[in-house]
Amino acid sequence: MAESPARTPPRPMRADARRNYERLLGEARTSFSERGTDTSLEDIARRAGVGIGTLYRHFPNRHALLNAVFQEALADLLQRSRELAEAENPCPALTEWLRAVITHAGEYRGFSRALMSAYGDRSSALAECGDPLRAAGARLLTRAQESGDVRPDVPIRDLLQLTNAIALAAEQSPDDPGLADRLLTLTLTGLKAS
Repeated sequence: MAESPARTPPRPMRADARRNYERLLGEARTSFSERGTDTSLEDIARRAGVGIGTLYRHFPNRHALLNAVFQEALADLLQRSRELAEAENPCPALTEWLRAVITHAGEYRGFSRALMSAYGDRSSALAECGDPLRAAGARLLTRAQESGDVRPDVPIRDLLQLTNAIALAAEQSPDDPGLADRLLTLTLTGLKAS
């Protein structure tokens, strides 16, 4: 059996390329927050002061750009899951983490929809966000299941899809700030072990 070749680490970016990358990322954050994740990539490039070719050199498609934008929130969610993994009460810890997921998904209009559509697509750049998120959530869910507070037949994949659906519903009803919390409470009631 032949060994797979070692991956070569990415070359460091030149200073001008790094500046362009950071400007694109900053403008994407602003644009996604203000106008949604379906904002024109050409508009993002123009606002960042670069050509569309520069954007595509750094981010080959929209999901790659979304993945890069979400990395900071992802790091926060992963850190929070590590902290909550040691909580005395596993079910409230899971609930707190799911609320954080909803909050982060709601920061960028359309992001929860993009995450939901990428769940079944292993080739999507957003799979890079989904895998560690599922692993972090699975640890919290398993603890809550082992404590007897959550039904054992609930998979993390379904729970995260529901969480993204809640974020999407809340995004569609901006005049009802309590909707996400009510829907999460309703979801969690259905998860309780009998």
